[in-house]
Amino acid sequence: MNRLERSWYQPVGLINILLLPLSGVFWLLSSLRRVLFKLGLKGVYKAAVPVIIVGNIGIGGNGKTPFVLWLVPYLESLGLKVAVISRGYGAHPPSLPYRVTDSSSAKEAGDEPLLIYKRLGCPVMIGGDRQASIELLMREDKPDIIVSDDGLQHYQLARDIEICIVDAQRRFGNTLLLPAGPLREAPSRLKHTDLVVYNGKSDGVGYELVRSGYFSVRDNQAIEQIAEQGIAVSAIGNPQRFEQSLRSDGVELLDTLHFADHHAYSESDFATCEHLAVFMTEKDAVKCQSFGKENWYYLKVDAQPSAELTQQLNSLLKQKGIVNHGL
Repeated sequence: MNRLERSWYQPVGLINILLLPLSGVFWLLSSLRRVLFKLGLKGVYKAAVPVIIVGNIGIGGNGKTPFVLWLVPYLESLGLKVAVISRGYGAHPPSLPYRVTDSSSAKEAGDEPLLIYKRLGCPVMIGGDRQASIELLMREDKPDIIVSDDGLQHYQLARDIEICIVDAQRRFGNTLLLPAGPLREAPSRLKHTDLVVYNGKSDGVGYELVRSGYFSVRDNQAIEQIAEQGIAVSAIGNPQRFEQSLRSDGVELLDTLHFADHHAYSESDFATCEHLAVFMTEKDAVKCQSFGKENWYYLKVDAQPSAELTQQLNSLLKQKGIVNHGL
């Protein structure tokens, strides 16, 4: 996290004030864009099946992907065939839309889509043109429902349910729009979403991230006995939460290395680690498997939803006519 990003989660200072004019321009352009879609002056694509958008109004570190990793199996448990679409931030696929497969690399698919595919095995398609991704999925996979990993601000795509993920600790930072703050849209946007879900909240409409064990970066095997000390390496939006989890498990962190979210790792990034144990997130691990060492571990976490979250989601699914039985 660079100096500007750190300032977003501190009291408003000089750097934020100086950037306010740019935030004003950002607000004007984004508001105009949304109005054009609302008035029908820009085209909106309506998929043949229901679409659930899982996104946020801020950037980075809100816990969106763990929620998707819970949501997809939950929908499948209700008898729905689910496919996932993603823009594939940072990906460099050979063609678009691009289907994530067993042979896909993080460079081709992007870290989050690859993680979703490896964990869930459901169809995952990436590409900036969501319509093209959905139509390819409809032809080849015939899903009952589409889950869009991110895309709350992608108004070209009609949605049946909007779910906004909010970090219960950091919330909206200084509440300013980019670049003076971390927000892509104002907090008032939440009034127009179907469900606001708080990451890090066990009561109300939220979920906790629970640790599910440590695994080898090299071969994904479960590790019962991890090293007692090492270096935490991460390229995620909120590394402090991850590092606190390690400390809670008794790991002594000799150092921490932070890279920009979605950073494409290379072996040279770990030159200072020498023979020390390395701890990372599962999202980081999918990018390091090809050169992972024996004492490199990743911490697997899972979203554990509150009863109220599940209840409200069930109500939405019934209200929208997506599921009419078993709830």
